[in-house]
Parts: sequence; structure tokens; C-alpha cells
Amino acid sequence: MTTDTLANVRKSALAALMPPPKRRLSDWIEETIMLPDDVSALPGSVRLWPFQRDIADAIGDPLIERVTLVKPVRVGFTTLLTGALAGYIANDPSPILCLLPTEADCRDYMVSDIEPIFNASPDLTGLLARGGSDGERNTLMARRFPGGSLKVVAAKAPRNLRRHNVRVLLCDEVDGMENGAEGSPILLAERRTLSFADRKIVIGSTPVYANTSHVLRSYEQSDKRVFEVPCPECGEFHEIQWKDIQWPEGEPERAAYHCPSCGCEIEERWKPQMVSDGRWRATQPEVTDHAGFRLNALVSLLANASWAKLAKEFLTAKDDPALLQVFTNTILAEGWNEAGEELDENDLYSRREAFGLEPVPQEALALTAGVDVQRDRLEISFLGWTEAGECLVLGHRVIWGSPHDEETWAELESLLSTRWPHALGGRMGLDAAVVDSGDGETMERVYAFCFPRYRRKIVAGKGVAGNRQWIERSKTKRGGNLFLVGVDGLKAHIVARLARGRTIRFANDLPPVWFEQLASERLVVRYSRGQPSRRFERIPGRAAEALDCVVYGFAARQLVNVNWLQRADDLRHDLPQGRQEVQRVVRSKWLQ
Repeated sequence: MTTDTLANVRKSALAALMPPPKRRLSDWIEETIMLPDDVSALPGSVRLWPFQRDIADAIGDPLIERVTLVKPVRVGFTTLLTGALAGYIANDPSPILCLLPTEADCRDYMVSDIEPIFNASPDLTGLLARGGSDGERNTLMARRFPGGSLKVVAAKAPRNLRRHNVRVLLCDEVDGMENGAEGSPILLAERRTLSFADRKIVIGSTPVYANTSHVLRSYEQSDKRVFEVPCPECGEFHEIQWKDIQWPEGEPERAAYHCPSCGCEIEERWKPQMVSDGRWRATQPEVTDHAGFRLNALVSLLANASWAKLAKEFLTAKDDPALLQVFTNTILAEGWNEAGEELDENDLYSRREAFGLEPVPQEALALTAGVDVQRDRLEISFLGWTEAGECLVLGHRVIWGSPHDEETWAELESLLSTRWPHALGGRMGLDAAVVDSGDGETMERVYAFCFPRYRRKIVAGKGVAGNRQWIERSKTKRGGNLFLVGVDGLKAHIVARLARGRTIRFANDLPPVWFEQLASERLVVRYSRGQPSRRFERIPGRAAEALDCVVYGFAARQLVNVNWLQRADDLRHDLPQGRQEVQRVVRSKWLQ
């Protein structure tokens, strides 16, 4: 028997056993769910937007096994997900599992969304209470209710997924979930539903990277629905896409939609009616048990998602790859494509400019350093930062000597303590530095140097792979403060900035070998247990000291908070950085 035949048999059996519900889930959500004022800017009864209704009804349809939603921000998916969750708990109780990327996400979802909404909705009050007859078995993340249970777990710990058999699986922000030693946490969670013939799997996320996106891969296997709206002039239906939002040069406040069929300019005031008359169209209608929805923020009816506001956001982001990726992911709900897999060191070398450390250029008002530790030397790159976020690689120094010799570290101390002449007239010292402590042989020497200098923001850093914060303090105490550096995210950010724009600039005394080292790694996609993951791999035969120094210099920037106006004024008057203003004390004579 073929897979398609089995699917048809299953669908027929389910249709016979479970006739369509008397009420659609979208109607039940609007009749039941109440939003408190600490959850929504529009408290009170939920009123679903037109494009939300079909999504809710697909989640509530027993004949649809899977629902995938490729979503932007500002379209109310979290409220919709909570409404669907409430619908199962109240009307179709069963074992339910909510999967989120991290433990913090789980706690926030339970405390900030589920509990307030259940408490505010009279028909739901008490269903997930921690007390009651089963109170001793209830915790913040695990609740029992008549006929079923709810568990909210983090994808980061595979052991969270081993002990549960569930009928309903709700996964949010799946593109924030990393593959672990046991493979994809989403697939691990799906295995927990195999014992239920009537299982329901819901996956939603804002996409991140196009070539490794979980939610985009799932959407490709669905019926691939798109939301189309009619043109008020010609009546033709189209999905509103960013290429159709246009405005006069320098006037983003006049952004409007231009119909692909008739070319008419449609002002923002027509959007509510267009969305109200919109429809979902399946582009792969032959798929019958997997509903996939793709939506962007251009149809959102929130005031902060008007076409004019989004046009202004785009103009702010278009020249900064980091900001442009956020816009592409969160507004357009599209996966980000990196600009090429490999950098050209000759092109980077040709970008050198006439500046350096002596003097530091006028626009560079903050200074960080990244220090790479080798067996016979220390390598240091100095990075200047402008108020606009540009990075100027001002210079690179090498200290020859064993990391086990005191003289080597004394020379580094002297270099990091230098106050460099600045074009504004004063002298600039270092704001922060990260020293690589990842080498097990030199780790203790790095700790001995950095821990006493923590107040000067000279810190020990250890690179960690995966989807991590750029820099965060380690929870493990080693006699001082060790910082974990998310090298993959930083490398992706640096490569994007180098490939898409000139927001990283280079001093003219940097040698060719430095640029060869900066371009020493390339981004590749590798498959493990059938699941793709992005990682940087060294180009054979190349050293990577310059890249490592720049990565740690970027990480050090996250430790610096600069008052730009004050810094410029201090440099003009040659005042020390971080000076404390001496306040004049007025002594009252009243008590005398």
C-alpha cells in the first residue's frame, strides 16, 4: 500500500470518527478569549483579523494533521497560538506539548501570556490553576487538567522531549532552535506524537536563514497558501509584496501600494478594506493534510506597521546588513541569504584608507581591541567605532613571546594602557578588550592577566559555536569573570557587513597577510542526521588570527556604552575617559 493510499485511508477514518466541529475555532476564540491590559494594547475580547481566521480554523480542523506558519512580527501569532491552545484544553482535552527555543522563552510565555489570558477569560478561569486536587503535581511549566495535560518545554535540552507522549504539539520560533547531539529538536518532538492517529502538529516561526530555515522547509511541504487582497481599482487579487510598495525619492511618508495588474497607486487608507476582502490561496492544492501559511507585515493593521513606517524602517536598515536582515526576517518574513560564501582578500585590501592609530580619526569615538593568543605570540587588532555604528580597523600589533612568560603580558599591558593621539586634539584610551582564552594550554595565564583588570573591561573570552549571544558572562565561576563569545553569529555579522557594504573600513598600514587571514573562513551548510546547519570552516592553508582578533574586538564593543557628545567634548579638551563630573555643592544656611 502506498503512502498516499495510507494517507487517504487515515483521512477517511478520521472523517468518519470525527465529524467537523459545530463551531469553528476562530469563532470560539472570539467568543471566549479575553486579553488583559498587561498582555495587549487592545484589551478585551479578541477580534481576529481576517487573515488570522483561516489559520485558527486550520489548527482546529481534525482532518488537517499539520499547520505551518511563516510569520513576521506584528500579526498577533502568539495570541492566536494561545487561543488555539485554550481551544484544545477547553473543548478537546488531550496531552499537549508546547516547544520553545529556551527555558527563558518557556517561562516568559507561561507567565506573560498563558496565565494572564486564562485568568482574564471567565470560561477558562481555573483550568490551569496550580492548586486544586492535582496541585501537588502542577508546576509552572507542567499543568494537569481534566482529560489532559500541558507541558511547556525548551528545545535546548533533548531530555525534556523523551518522557512525553502527546497528541497536540505546538512549536513556536522553530528557527531559533538548534540541532543538538540527538538531531533536530523539532523532529524529536514530532516523534512523541506517533502513537496518536489524530495528532496535531503546529509549527510557526519568523524565518532566519534561507538555507537552513526549519519553518521554510516545512512550508515547502505544505499546500503553500499565500494571502491575497483585491485591488480597489481593478479587483485583481495579489499578495502584497515589498517590491510593490513605492514612494517618491526622499518621501517615505508617502509610501503606497502599486497594483501589479493595473499599476494604480493605492493609499494606506484602503488597506483595512483590502485585508477584510482578502483570501488565502493554496499554491500546492494537491497537499490536503498539511496547511501552510506565509504572511508578511505589509497586511498588518497595526499603526506601527503602516506602509509609511515600514518604508522609514527600510531606509534606516538598507545600508546596514545586520539591520537589513532584521527587516527581511521580521517584516517581510523571508529567509536571509548571505552575500556569498567566501570573501575576496584582494578586494578587502583595496579598500584601505589613509587613517590609523596615530592619530585616531575624528569620527572614531570609542576604541576596542581583540587579542588572539598563540603559542609564540599575542596578536592584537584595534577597532574604532563611530556614533553611526561604523567600524574602523585602526591597526594591528604582534607581541612576540611565549604566553607563559611574564614579559609577554607586561608588553600587552603597556600596549592596552596606551592613550593614542586623537584628531580632535586629545588622547584616547581603550574602552574594552576581549582576550582569547580558548586554548587549554594558555587559559590560566589569560585568566591571571584578565581577571584583575575586569573593571577596565579587559576580559577573558571563550568562543562558543551555535546560535548564541555575541557576548555573555559565563555562569561557571573560575575565580573571576569569564565571557562566552558567540563566534558564529559574530562571524556571520562581520562577513555580511564586509560583503554588502563598507561599514567596516581599514587603515592603510594593515599588511596583505592580515586581509588574507580576515578572509580565512567561509560559510557552509552541513547536514547532520538529515538536518542542515550553518557553520564557518577554515579555508585550507590559511591562518585566521586577524579574523579572530576582529571577532573579539566586535564582542568587546558590546561591553561599551558611550556618551558620544561627552566623549567628543572630552577629546577636544584632552580630558580622561570616564571622568566623573565634579558637582558644585550648595550648602544651605537654614539649619544653622
